[in-house]
Amino acid sequence: MNFNKILKMKAYLLVGLFFLTAPLLFSQNAANGQSDNILATKPKLVIGIVVDQMRYDYLTRFYHRYGEGGFKRMMNEGFHFKNNHFNYIPTYTGPGHASVYTGTYPAIHGVIANDWYDKKIKQSVYCVQDDEVRSVGTEHKAGKMSPHRMKTTSITDELRLHTQQKSKVIGISLKDRGAILPAGHSANAAYWFHGKEEGKWISSSFYMEELPQWVTEFNRSGIVTSYLNETWNTLYPIETYTESGPDLSPFEDKFKGVENSVFPYNLKALATDNGNYDIIRETPFGNDITTDFAIAAIEGESLGKNNTTDFLAISYSSPDYIGHTFGVNSVEVQDNYLRLDKDIERLLTYLDANLGKGNYTVFLTADHGVTHNPRFLQS
Repeated sequence: MNFNKILKMKAYLLVGLFFLTAPLLFSQNAANGQSDNILATKPKLVIGIVVDQMRYDYLTRFYHRYGEGGFKRMMNEGFHFKNNHFNYIPTYTGPGHASVYTGTYPAIHGVIANDWYDKKIKQSVYCVQDDEVRSVGTEHKAGKMSPHRMKTTSITDELRLHTQQKSKVIGISLKDRGAILPAGHSANAAYWFHGKEEGKWISSSFYMEELPQWVTEFNRSGIVTSYLNETWNTLYPIETYTESGPDLSPFEDKFKGVENSVFPYNLKALATDNGNYDIIRETPFGNDITTDFAIAAIEGESLGKNNTTDFLAISYSSPDYIGHTFGVNSVEVQDNYLRLDKDIERLLTYLDANLGKGNYTVFLTADHGVTHNPRFLQS
């Protein structure tokens, strides 16, 4: 079975897994009218995007506020799957990412939650925890991770198997599980963000002995620190955010050190009380960093420049952190998606310019949705 058929199978398998999420499949081939079946062509690069906690209605609720080059471009020029359902529980980050990339269910792929009690070893385990490997890029235990608890192959594994390991596969996410599970067992690399006092991208000895030079240079570049010095204010005048509830709301959590959850948020002033670099995760700047690093990976690894199809798995984690803190109806969530739309556009524009239209395929979906704050619903 060739990779094109595998891609076709996997793409349609994942359609059955989502409820209140946003599965989109976009290929510049289709946009250019070059092929009647975009899944039958051989792209130089496949980009898989998972937006952590994205509800389907974020596409429709904010549609008229999006630009033409991000979510709208994918919806209007690609396939847009609207009637999709989860048929498993729990819908957490770990099971969601594993299900998207394996095309099967937690009972089969083995990632049954983010954390669970392992009856064989009689202790609680984390879905990507691996005490047999060491951290790479940090002395912290945050790098002691691998996909060894995922019991099936993923589409990224099948790609590597089919091409005799010639295809490059890389996973990227602020969350370790968001990078590792999509990348699969045979990936060239998976990278995730270690915040706290370090604020850098790290990996595991499961993949490598030391970070590549391009990752080291990115970590030294000061890009991450530049975002910590930002103030998060609304992208547009706050009075125009009429698709959301009031900025001052009793149904939101808040950063430590502020009296209320209202714009603007001075990250540098709040960092010390909120995990230092970890505060970036709970802002749209986490999406910016992820996009920056994804583009650096494409350049650093020359993805899409070979005769075989490469695969870059990107998971945007900040929408999940923001959603948990501020809730579905918040201005913060809306501002996150308006900004994420620009990150998607930036990535697609980069691919157009550097790989060329007609040479890549992108899909976008979510690992799970989210409900409103129960107290908001009660009110």
